Amino acid sequence: MTDVPAPTRESQTVVARFLDSLRASASGKKSFRQRLIPWLFLVVPLVLLITFTYVPVANMFWYSFTSWNGISKTKKVVGLDNYTEFFTRPDLYRVFFVSLYYLAASILQIALALYFATLLSFNTKFKNLFKGIIFFPYLINGVAISFVFLFFFQPGGTLDTVLGFLGMDKGSAPQWLGNPDIVNFSLAGTSVWRYMGLNFVLFLGAIQSIPGGIYEAAELDGASRWQQFRYLIAPSIKPIISLSFILAVSGSLAVFEIPFIMLDGANGSTTFVIQTVKLAFENNKVGLASAMAVILLLIVLLVTWIQRILVPEEEVDLS
Repeated sequence: MTDVPAPTRESQTVVARFLDSLRASASGKKSFRQRLIPWLFLVVPLVLLITFTYVPVANMFWYSFTSWNGISKTKKVVGLDNYTEFFTRPDLYRVFFVSLYYLAASILQIALALYFATLLSFNTKFKNLFKGIIFFPYLINGVAISFVFLFFFQPGGTLDTVLGFLGMDKGSAPQWLGNPDIVNFSLAGTSVWRYMGLNFVLFLGAIQSIPGGIYEAAELDGASRWQQFRYLIAPSIKPIISLSFILAVSGSLAVFEIPFIMLDGANGSTTFVIQTVKLAFENNKVGLASAMAVILLLIVLLVTWIQRILVPEEEVDLS
């Protein structure tokens, strides 16, 4: 038998380098696969997001510079004429004032939701029942709510009957939906009833995330419920309150469902979105309607940016 020569130090070094290169190559491939896997899971959501969000938004910007009627194959470019028409026609931008009713209602809605969330965060009898009662309207379909409140506000309806039990003459009851002076108050009140549950759940979850030991320490120091809210609860849920105000402003500008279903924008209840939809699908002015939608989007972004500057996010440490 022929003896196999012992490996030299140089050959061992070469083999070690070769093995190290194989390991590095394998680890590189593994890290590449690890980086690729999350993107594979994101492919479908990204495709849906781009297809149904960003592409329509891009088309909306393009339509706003045309006089397209929504039917013709040709789209004549008119530049900034649609934007000029909007700002020179008071009947188009006057409907923004209707949003003030819903903005005031949204502020009231936030205040009520914060009050009930704070109250039901402490030991209260039947608090789980009250939580369900407050949140339940948000689960109901908007069409159903609109029809319910049509009967609620109609002459001789539920509201007039209740006021009659309280001593008000039914003949003197106002036209809740027929009087242009009060119709927006009625519709805004309907929005408060429906959407308060969403803010309530947001506030309730944020308040319950505060450690219970902090409340115990505050009670030992003699802090009242109001002092606990002012110095403990409010600072700790400041980001949620800020988010609610952003949603309130954007929601008040984009009100559509309830006034459209209940009155179709009649009696001075036309909102900005209702007017935009009617211009696009009834008057076949898709270009002008797209310009109005772009203006609404820019206003919402501007309000959000201003709110971020005035109320920056801060980390609150209550320990």
